Amino acid sequence: MNKKLLGMAALSMLPALAQAADMDGAAMGLVWGVPFAGILLSIALFPMLAPGVWHHHFGKITAAWTVLFLAPFAVSFGLGHAATLVLHALLTEYVPFIMLLFALYTVSGGILVWGSLHGSPRLNTAMLAIGTLLASIMGTTGAAMLLIRPLLKANEGRQRNVHVVVFFIFLVANVGGGLTPLGDPPLFLGFLKGVTFGWTFQHMLLPVATLAVLLLTVFYFLDRHLYAQEAKEGTLKPVDRSHDKPLKLYGKRNFWLLAGVVAAVLMSGLWQPGIVLELPGAHLELQNLLRDVILLLLAFVSLWITPKQVRAGNEFNWLPILEVGKLFAGIFITIVPVIAILRAGVHGDLAGLVQTVSGPDGKPLDGMYFWMTGILSSFLDNAPTYLVFFNLASGDAATLMGPLASTLLAISMGAVFMGAMTYIGNAPNFMVKAIAEHRHVKMPGFFGYMLWSVSILMPCFVLMTVLFF
Repeated sequence: MNKKLLGMAALSMLPALAQAADMDGAAMGLVWGVPFAGILLSIALFPMLAPGVWHHHFGKITAAWTVLFLAPFAVSFGLGHAATLVLHALLTEYVPFIMLLFALYTVSGGILVWGSLHGSPRLNTAMLAIGTLLASIMGTTGAAMLLIRPLLKANEGRQRNVHVVVFFIFLVANVGGGLTPLGDPPLFLGFLKGVTFGWTFQHMLLPVATLAVLLLTVFYFLDRHLYAQEAKEGTLKPVDRSHDKPLKLYGKRNFWLLAGVVAAVLMSGLWQPGIVLELPGAHLELQNLLRDVILLLLAFVSLWITPKQVRAGNEFNWLPILEVGKLFAGIFITIVPVIAILRAGVHGDLAGLVQTVSGPDGKPLDGMYFWMTGILSSFLDNAPTYLVFFNLASGDAATLMGPLASTLLAISMGAVFMGAMTYIGNAPNFMVKAIAEHRHVKMPGFFGYMLWSVSILMPCFVLMTVLFF
């Protein structure tokens, strides 16, 4: 219904140039990125300085920053261009993004792991390892939404449990998705550009395994230390196994729906009928429209077939997806000029940054591709960031899988791994945070989380640079 309304609005502005979304980044200054930076700073500072205001008005604050971008843009480039930019951002980027999240959040919320789980270092490490493996099969969002609730339930009696969620974001919501194009959106974009399943799995296997084992090892010893400290302080509740109940899985029919979600995403990448609905600023391909309809239907089927008791057992509610939906609507619109400036390459205001990835002879510097793709993926959407550097390196999949294989590996690793650096680096990060906070886990704020990521992940990334580049 929203697509129809937006389509009607767009058709009323046909004189506007359809290429508004493909704006000339070389002609734009960094000042156009201020509203995007404003949203990021709001996410970072408001929960810390005015949590009550943020909790009740985060949607309005995000909308205000969005208007502060769109109003000057409409004055400078025309109302028609502003309208087509919004259409492009919402219809071609935001709607597929939120449809996939909505489907995975709804379907996985209908699967309940019920029984006695005790959050010991061994159990926690095993659950993180399982989630890391599942992330490349059902996507980081699917694996994260499936396992975060049982993990939180297992650790709800512990005083120190923030680190469990933080490492869950590192591993399940990011690193684990690096083995296949199904795992993480950047790799799926590469798949659409011609990078094969086999190439991704073969080349990403060792980096993903290395980083996963490293992080799981660090987590185990950290969790064991904190577990022992809680036991020493007397804050750790004694485990009474006399009333333990065996683990049971409820809502198992939802696994078929999860398979349907994966199949719908694969279909949109493999089936190319060449039928396109043209709107100003938006080119809606039939396979993508069909995918989004299927995802929506699968979500409603899950709501229909899942007993209410199962969702109640998961404490399922719509607050996390609503928060993500409102915040990322603003992010997807205000990020457009930043991505455009990046795409302008050496002709844009970020030319200095772009030039760091090549040597004096013009050859790619793989280590810099890893770090530049990664750092930008931490604050921008990691999918378009991947595409920017993919095109900058060559843009041809055959070349990047062949002579420039190490460069493509650097881009892939940076986009997938460093999405874990901030809450907004990858879609499931913020959803995991929201679910944890709903379960009364005192998650760190934006900068507090970055203290964790910089302290734990940065040394690992330095090691990965030494090992692979």
